Amino acid sequence: MRASDLVADFPTVGLDTPVADAARLLAEQDLPGLIVVDERGLPAGILPGTQVLRLAVPGYCLEDPALARVVDEAHADTFMRSIAGRTVREALPPRPRELPVADPDATVLELAALMARTHSPLVAVVDGSGLRGAVTLQALVDRLVEQ
Repeated sequence: MRASDLVADFPTVGLDTPVADAARLLAEQDLPGLIVVDERGLPAGILPGTQVLRLAVPGYCLEDPALARVVDEAHADTFMRSIAGRTVREALPPRPRELPVADPDATVLELAALMARTHSPLVAVVDGSGLRGAVTLQALVDRLVEQ
């Protein structure tokens, strides 16, 4: 089994896409993440839904989860509004790391190892002509369970 057997069309967003639009796409389509593409249409990163949340959660709550408990619901809603005007570029991890990108000939084990190593719920599949789609963790697990 190869990546080409598991690849599916997958939504993408650009680096300058408003993060609110990305969050809406994640929620409406119940996606584990999004492929972020550069101006050439090639993967620049993977944006897991958790990274969108990082923009909305105050830093002090990330550092000390007990502080999140003291914020009431009325004020918690204001944090979600804090993503307005921010871009996907800001939601990507600050340090560049290995991109979860594979070629169509990658094996299931290679895909699983790449997902585990990069902490990504999906892998972008790219060949010489560009982005072909993605393999999600769910598709990978479903295929493994079938066997």
